[in-house]
Amino acid sequence: MRRLLLSALAAVSLLSPLACDLEKTTNQLKADHVMVGTLLATPQVEVSAAAMAGFDGGTHGGDVVTFPGQTAAFVFFGTKSGENSQPQGLGGATVTLRAGSAAGVPLNSQGGGSYGVTSDSTDDLKYASGATYSFFVEQDGAKYEAQVEDSPTKEAIPAFHPEEGFVRLDANTAFAFDRPAPPANQDRTLGFVTVVPLGSNGEKGQSTYSNVPTTPVEFLQLAATPALFREARVTIPATAFPNPRQTYLVIFQAVRMGGPESDNLFLGSVVLAGTAEVGVVRTN
Repeated sequence: MRRLLLSALAAVSLLSPLACDLEKTTNQLKADHVMVGTLLATPQVEVSAAAMAGFDGGTHGGDVVTFPGQTAAFVFFGTKSGENSQPQGLGGATVTLRAGSAAGVPLNSQGGGSYGVTSDSTDDLKYASGATYSFFVEQDGAKYEAQVEDSPTKEAIPAFHPEEGFVRLDANTAFAFDRPAPPANQDRTLGFVTVVPLGSNGEKGQSTYSNVPTTPVEFLQLAATPALFREARVTIPATAFPNPRQTYLVIFQAVRMGGPESDNLFLGSVVLAGTAEVGVVRTN
């Protein structure tokens, strides 16, 4: 754990525009509070009946199954007491997410130091490309802040949209696609993939593959090795598509990474904001 935290420190020091502030960086290195957070948006998706049934795009009429768009915010807040300890979640905090100078959106406690909210439960949670998102935590009179700037736009993936309207793939076959080049003088955003099977009536099943970090340690590892998620070519393993004659949603999140603003948060704290491109795969 100690080696992981030091690796995260080195990586975030290079990424942070405030790394030259030695006093602040030193304070963040010594800080024993950790925050990790995500703001992820998925657009509305319409899947044709042809894709659901495996017919070609010219048959089966124009019926579609619609999956509403959703935005979800999540924060883990905890403490890393001891060099070799896992971060321990802290309850009883007030957690909010704010876009620019807009009013904050509260995140609800989910236990174990986790806090979250989705757009299903509030109209105030929205995703906007180019925004600066601040994650705030207040506990026992202390205030903590992490921030991610310039939230990205949806990254168009041509391979997701063949003429037929969906990707045909043999079951248990890997699926690779290329990401577009980033704008000049900009780093490529991080890219995360989730694959979800769909039932015959459009119900979503349990994801068969995801490389989105879910634990505090995985977020710290992400801070240490972000280049692994910036590859121009992405390959989804064959195990993500295990069943023949099955329809899958492939959700690709283009994400920007930020870090701590207040000097009482550990330097390896990570926050992410991004939005998704979605493709449909039908296996043979």
